[in-house]
Amino acid sequence: MEVSPLAYVGFIGFVVAMLLLDLKLFQTDDETEPTPKESGTWVAVWVSLALVFGIALYFWQGGEIAAQYFAGYLIEYSLSVDNMFVFIVIFQYFAIPFKYQHRVLFFGILGALIFRGIFIAVGTALIHNFEWIIYIFGAFLIFTAIRLAKAGGGEEIHPEKNPVLKFAQRRFPSTENFEGHKLFTVENGKRLATPLFITLVFIEVTDVLFALDSIPAIFGITQDPFIVLTSNVFAILGLRSLYFLLAGALNRLHLLNYGLAFVLGFVGVKMLLEAVDVKVPIWLSLVVIIGALGVTTVLSLKTETPEQKEEAKKKSADKKEQTAS
Repeated sequence: MEVSPLAYVGFIGFVVAMLLLDLKLFQTDDETEPTPKESGTWVAVWVSLALVFGIALYFWQGGEIAAQYFAGYLIEYSLSVDNMFVFIVIFQYFAIPFKYQHRVLFFGILGALIFRGIFIAVGTALIHNFEWIIYIFGAFLIFTAIRLAKAGGGEEIHPEKNPVLKFAQRRFPSTENFEGHKLFTVENGKRLATPLFITLVFIEVTDVLFALDSIPAIFGITQDPFIVLTSNVFAILGLRSLYFLLAGALNRLHLLNYGLAFVLGFVGVKMLLEAVDVKVPIWLSLVVIIGALGVTTVLSLKTETPEQKEEAKKKSADKKEQTAS
């Protein structure tokens, strides 16, 4: 797909404008928590923009390119939902009040967009100069899929053991006190990082690790840099509002990891099959992605979470104990 440099400039300009609009309109009062209605409205805005862009691609470049975009968008969006579980753990560890989390996520998403852009540029250059790198990406995705499936409900996250966090705490003198939504404050004439800044550093580093899974996954769908970039960006842009909409209900998606593992494994196998000239049509990839994510989402909502099962067992044991006495 041949795209003029002006298309990239125009798209980046659009993204910057939307980010400024989001910062200006989404939760304008830093002392209040985002409401479900406000968050839901912005989720609808971002998803609608992503759909409109995909439809525009259909009329501009045809069904094949549009299908690649939608497949990539679905994978990246789903991986973003999975990453929210980690964000919750990070915010809980640092005891960040809910009303201040939106500012950390805004700057986190801004950093994520920059890092993803760098990784996409590097990945595109590697694939164009070393075609065999695509098979390494494929093998890595299969490894990631197996690891994700074994983790089941998710891997244990221990921020206190992270070397990057320890470095940040040593490098930036910090305070445990909050100064509204500020990242830095001054105490006794000394400039100190607030808990929000330390949390932001940790989230940025975590997102870099997330990109190691998501970028190879999108290259398994398409190697067109414009489609890789736009599908990634649209998936990330709506992450902040989606987080506040689903924050209290994310544990209900307890089977999502299995769906993502299946999708990543499928994309990895698809990439390796190219070594023997077996091409998986994009429509089949789209069907597999929608099917796997749809089934695991429905099953998640219809089955009990591990916490609910444990609570039910406890209630049953208490009831038996009361009956026996």
